[in-house]
Amino acid sequence: MRYLPHTSEEIASMLEAVGVDDLDSLFSTVPEECRFSADLDLPEPLTEWDLNAHMQALANNMAVSPEYKVFMGAGSYEHFVPASVFYLLGRSEFVTSYTPYQPEMSQGTLQAIYEYQTLTARLLGMEIATASHYDGATALAESLLMAIRVTKRKRVAVSRLIHPLYRRVVHTYFEPTGYEVVELGYLENGVTDLTDLDNMEDFAAVAVQSPNFFGCIENFQAVGEKAHDRQALFIASFTEALSYGLLKSPGSQGADIACGEGQSMGIPQTFGGPALGMLASRKKYMRSLPGRLVGQTKDLDGKRGFVLTLATREQHIRREKATSNICTNNSLCALAAAMYMASVGGTGIRELARLNHDKAEYLKRELKNAGLAITFDDPTFNEFVVEFPAGFQAAYERLLEKKIVAGLHLAPYYPELANHYLLCVTETRSKEDMDSLVREVTS
Repeated sequence: MRYLPHTSEEIASMLEAVGVDDLDSLFSTVPEECRFSADLDLPEPLTEWDLNAHMQALANNMAVSPEYKVFMGAGSYEHFVPASVFYLLGRSEFVTSYTPYQPEMSQGTLQAIYEYQTLTARLLGMEIATASHYDGATALAESLLMAIRVTKRKRVAVSRLIHPLYRRVVHTYFEPTGYEVVELGYLENGVTDLTDLDNMEDFAAVAVQSPNFFGCIENFQAVGEKAHDRQALFIASFTEALSYGLLKSPGSQGADIACGEGQSMGIPQTFGGPALGMLASRKKYMRSLPGRLVGQTKDLDGKRGFVLTLATREQHIRREKATSNICTNNSLCALAAAMYMASVGGTGIRELARLNHDKAEYLKRELKNAGLAITFDDPTFNEFVVEFPAGFQAAYERLLEKKIVAGLHLAPYYPELANHYLLCVTETRSKEDMDSLVREVTS
């Protein structure tokens, strides 16, 4: 495929072939008020070195590690990525491989996806996993739609402690469908209030995130029992996949579908992405899965091979029936996750998870000893909520000048939590980093 613009002669030839006079006629079906007719307000062209300098200046506006000490997670986490992942992922056979439209010709790509599915299913304690999705938010939205397909019911219950931006994506998916989303409130200890379910009937699924947006660990077992008592599916959501190195997996606690963000698995933080949507389920729901599923088989000679077993993608079925949101880069992120999980291993993931938990507990204890209030008492993983004195925002800005990012202000997402901040600690933060933060916020 070449990436050169068409010449005037080529455009004229194509217009003649389709029987229209000019390019505007091609878009005559688009309402006039929806078309942009003015010239684009683009800046003057730059030389390559000027453009590099411009982009570097834009990048310098962002507070990123290691220059900044970042104590913010909220769905995107800073973790060390083994050099093996970057090296292997950059090999030409991986970084240039296109999403297979003739899949069985791409045995290497299919095997890589199969390995990712296997490792994901093991991490989440589920029977099968898809070949990845766009990000954690879309994985949740597609899981809820999957539950509606399975149960034939038209409304779902979603915890208010699921990542606020995930819930916005869910509402965007659901708005044109007419399906209803009911949000569940939360208790004083920072976990989902399940009593709202007592007055609800005929819903397709209950979706709860753990660790939730406040960092608290939910009782998945109780959620699953509540959902199953009402013949609804239990969807276990997550933003921090690494936590399941320490916590019980969703599958072991009764989840029918587990879905969330896999960025922690070998994908460095990047402003705006990329991310990785992980989605796994019980085998009995396999035919309702969104996206695609790679399976293992044998050829006529008995040799092991891989096949694209299920694919509800727009390339394979009618567009209006498609459920997936997958692209080539998405597969590359899934491959990075597979490389990460294989490089670190089960023992390594468990040790990393323990390190994240213990470091966060250290910072939590030191802040509490310094007189600050830890808002919720329930156990947390690597994030927790702190209440700072009124007017802390000025101190927050001062800390930014010292290259410290003191968490995420929760008020824009939970107006009732003014002066509350969500702090995160991963294995990348040292004891000196945490001690410095405590000194600064209490000085």
